[in-house]
Amino acid sequence: MAPVFPLSPRAFVASLWRHRDLVVQMTERDTRSRYRGSAGGIFWSVANPLLMLAVYVVFFSQVFPSKWSSGAGPTPDFALTLFVGLLIHGFFSEALIRGPGLIVTQPNLVRRVVFPLELLPVIAIGSALFHLLIGWGVWLAFHVLLRGLPPATALLFPLVVLPLALLTLGVTWALASLGVYLRDIGHVVPVIGGVLLFASPVFYPLDALASPFREIVMLSPLTLPIVMAREVLLSGRPPDFADYAIYFAVAFSIAWLGFAWFQGTRKGFADVL
Repeated sequence: MAPVFPLSPRAFVASLWRHRDLVVQMTERDTRSRYRGSAGGIFWSVANPLLMLAVYVVFFSQVFPSKWSSGAGPTPDFALTLFVGLLIHGFFSEALIRGPGLIVTQPNLVRRVVFPLELLPVIAIGSALFHLLIGWGVWLAFHVLLRGLPPATALLFPLVVLPLALLTLGVTWALASLGVYLRDIGHVVPVIGGVLLFASPVFYPLDALASPFREIVMLSPLTLPIVMAREVLLSGRPPDFADYAIYFAVAFSIAWLGFAWFQGTRKGFADVL
């Protein structure tokens, strides 16, 4: 008799809670595995965003002075503003690109009926969150160095990221399943990530767009998190409660749908692999 995997929202929350220790251990191992064999080790998780932001500050102040058209002054404001958008996009893009290969690269785990395969996307999200939080720390350090203490609302940044993490988890669950049955999806996803870089307000402020382009950009799953992140980090304003509540509800729904899709299709993983 084939195993039955629960699909309800309660089941996906219960699974995350029940295996929380395993998630933490495997997320740590996944993160460390990226730097295994390198001389710097996990230090590179700090060095990469540190060097990137330093380059932005120097480039946009000395080589190509720029000003944010919505009112932010010239660099270092421009570099800090740009870096916030890149942090959000980098988090989503990292999980998006890894999604299609999460199951197909772990056939040994698929054949272990007792292993909770639904945790593999969670672990990937956890690793991406780790790098996002490191980038946030680097941003805070540069803000203190260049502009002084950031506003108190900067502490709300993890709260802004929470619904995005849920949405990303749902998308990753769906992609992990699709990657088993449709291998071409692994070639399409990086293109989507590149499109979202320009279809989201990473390099430009949202209010600089005229209709209908503004409405189109609002459809990007990264637009609202980027706008809210810049508000709490740079403008000193908390997120709009109504927008946040709607986004959270949509993100939770996508997370559940992705989980339900994954659970409904996982019975065939072993046969395909």
